[in-house]
Amino acid sequence: MFDVEERLTLDERSAVDFVLNLRKRWADTVYPALTQEYRATGEPAATIGDAGTRLRDLPLYPWFSHLERVQQKMLWKLAGDAVLRRADELVDQLARPERPKGNLALDAGLDLPSWYTDYDIHIQPGGFFSDDLSAYVYEFGARIVMLRDNDGYKFHTLFTDTALPDVPGATRVVDIGCGFGKSTRPLVGRYPGAEVIGVDFAAPGLRLAHAEAEAAGLAIDFRQADGRATGIEADSCDVVTGTMVLHEMPAEAIRETIVEAARLLKPGGALRFLEFQLTGDPLRDATVYEHAERNNEPFFHALFGSDLLEICAQAGLTDASWTPFDERTHGVRPEGWGDRVEWHFPWAVLSATKPEA
Repeated sequence: MFDVEERLTLDERSAVDFVLNLRKRWADTVYPALTQEYRATGEPAATIGDAGTRLRDLPLYPWFSHLERVQQKMLWKLAGDAVLRRADELVDQLARPERPKGNLALDAGLDLPSWYTDYDIHIQPGGFFSDDLSAYVYEFGARIVMLRDNDGYKFHTLFTDTALPDVPGATRVVDIGCGFGKSTRPLVGRYPGAEVIGVDFAAPGLRLAHAEAEAAGLAIDFRQADGRATGIEADSCDVVTGTMVLHEMPAEAIRETIVEAARLLKPGGALRFLEFQLTGDPLRDATVYEHAERNNEPFFHALFGSDLLEICAQAGLTDASWTPFDERTHGVRPEGWGDRVEWHFPWAVLSATKPEA
């Protein structure tokens, strides 16, 4: 399969570089300058709400706020244009191989919940589920969102290598909210011999995930299904994982997804979800909430307001915990995120275990 970025014109590549560097300077230059203005106002705020109020009065705040929203819109415009110019070739790549290693099962009758369809998540026009090209647009844009630090899916491999347990002889692993498969493919190498299943609402993402897995020679079973009711047998999975999916659900759907993950796990099986957690720094946490609002992600409050540890316990899981995750090199980092002056996502891993019978 060819990659859209392999075919970019000079003008398209220049546009990508501009948005990428705008995003970097927003994170490593504008945000630190904003924090300096904030510190000059006096004692740090004690709560996220107070920090947000003080934040919005800072002289640099309009620039900080505007640049975050605008560069995201610019990102999707250039990604969408680049994909549309190559639409016919890209759609042709999604044709199913004659001798597939894995499987693709789509469900045209699957009812997509309104909380999934009512928002253009990440400001991507039409979202991720609207047509086959939307998956290519998201794949392209996600690289810039991650500041090109996840090229080759280094970030997802780091999560797989450092956060997921060793399970010799694992027979089944499930990835809930697998998208276009970037979080699923590393599981094949981590658990050789296991059946790897990727579950997602979006048929376009699953078509792309299947095509790219086949091109890489990876046997993965992709299924269009609701992560809250996957249809997979109970007590059949050694590991159930998900990457950046819970924060895109309302509170009740988060709870139902954890309950479903617990149902799927074998006794002794492991749950691992890579998500976000508040850092304890009111200013930084206020900017995380604002990021969610400017990025059309309305359920961050639901994630942060849910006691996931208690939900795991209610679902019959034990040893539930959150551990910070450093996406640069460390992966799981129990000592915390460290002293980072730039704006960054507060990644964290939710871990729990299903008790032995």
